[in-house]
Amino acid sequence: MVLPALTEATSPRLRPIKYSLFPPLGLATLAGYLSDVDDVRILDEHVRPLRLDDDRPDLAVIQPYITSARRAYRLADAYRAKGVHVAMGGLHVTSLPDEAARHADTIFLGPGEDTWPEFLADFRRGRPRPRYVSRERTLTGLPPVRRDLIDRHRYLVPNSLVVSRGCPHHCDFCYKDAFFTGGKSFYTQAVDAALAEIERLPGRHLYFLDDHLFGNRRFAEALFAGMRGMGRVWQAAGTVDSVLAPGLLERAVDAGLCSLFVGFETVNDGNLAAQRKRQNIGRDYAAVVRRLHDNGVMVNASFVFGMDDDGPDVFDRTVEWAVGQGIETATFHIMTPYPGTALYQRMEAAGRILHTDWDRYDTRHVVYRPVSLTPAQLTDGYRRAYRDFYRWSSIARGAASHELGRDRLRHLAYAGGWKKLSPLWHTLIRAGQVSRALPVLESLLGSFGARGSAAAPADSGTVAAWSR
Repeated sequence: MVLPALTEATSPRLRPIKYSLFPPLGLATLAGYLSDVDDVRILDEHVRPLRLDDDRPDLAVIQPYITSARRAYRLADAYRAKGVHVAMGGLHVTSLPDEAARHADTIFLGPGEDTWPEFLADFRRGRPRPRYVSRERTLTGLPPVRRDLIDRHRYLVPNSLVVSRGCPHHCDFCYKDAFFTGGKSFYTQAVDAALAEIERLPGRHLYFLDDHLFGNRRFAEALFAGMRGMGRVWQAAGTVDSVLAPGLLERAVDAGLCSLFVGFETVNDGNLAAQRKRQNIGRDYAAVVRRLHDNGVMVNASFVFGMDDDGPDVFDRTVEWAVGQGIETATFHIMTPYPGTALYQRMEAAGRILHTDWDRYDTRHVVYRPVSLTPAQLTDGYRRAYRDFYRWSSIARGAASHELGRDRLRHLAYAGGWKKLSPLWHTLIRAGQVSRALPVLESLLGSFGARGSAAAPADSGTVAAWSR
């Protein structure tokens, strides 16, 4: 089972720590359906090179993303030349099935929880089909993730997990909408099953990779109630409206939430309706940040540049707002019309797509014609936003916005450590020991704010399949 390296991950100019954060959870989930007698390996090219010379399995399962598609196809062609049956699935395969089918014996469209077991039975009988399409969407009976196949020490966040699939919202630029076509686009595990998966994870830190952990309030509240008292510190993603929902954030904090990824996306209100980002319309962004900080939760803000209402001033305005709010970390993106999305269809119909070189569909390159910016302005502004937000002076100004001295120090340490210690990250990654930084991360997360998870009992110890 292979996770090919993203093209941007192989660039010497980019930071490898970004690609050593999380193990390939989707493949490890699929591996859970295999028999105990099956010999299975998970190979993640982001943390270890793949050598095909002596590798001839019966089945090669490859999960491409859009910017690893070209690499995935090369690997698939090489395996097929050896007589290996190649299966592919995931976001890119679902978006462009005919393209992927030219390089695979079997492709999967949509999530794999229903189609993957069906394929395995067909494969064992010697009659695998060329295409499997997901229709039944449920996580009932999902087997435990095969974490024994993951080299934990190679990842900063080995305790990542997903307890739901999809998202209840339907933003035009989101890649996931096309992935869930033909069935439910948002569904969760049973709460007891999710809690059992958490209990199996060692240490204290967790990272929920769900697109919207708060998307089903009843599920989220029951999950947080079950986690209360475990002594965990954890991070997740949520929306601005879920942060403002009365009582929900407090329950998450009581269960150990310390950091939340929030898609603010744009400081221009006109962009929100155009992209169907309805959950953000009319929301007070400053109140969202204030509410998170008041509850002791760090903010990792996401912003997208290049929407049609964005002019040349959008970059400086966005950075100034984020720094002034004391946002700890931010990710900036150039809007990217992924194939299969409503945004791509609109732009293609208008003749605005510049090319289909998928290697450059990485949110760092301009691949369409902007309306109020030139491609050069958009590229330069995106780079300047990163540079200006993570200047030491900006980090210090953001840290100064916190009332407590310990929170100011934590801001400096967290933002500075993430962006300013690249040589250290390089060393740890080359040595395969990036997980040694995890205790520092746990300490920083656990020290922020006045609130946190209720302490674990003394006897408790230390505390998509295709879609990831």
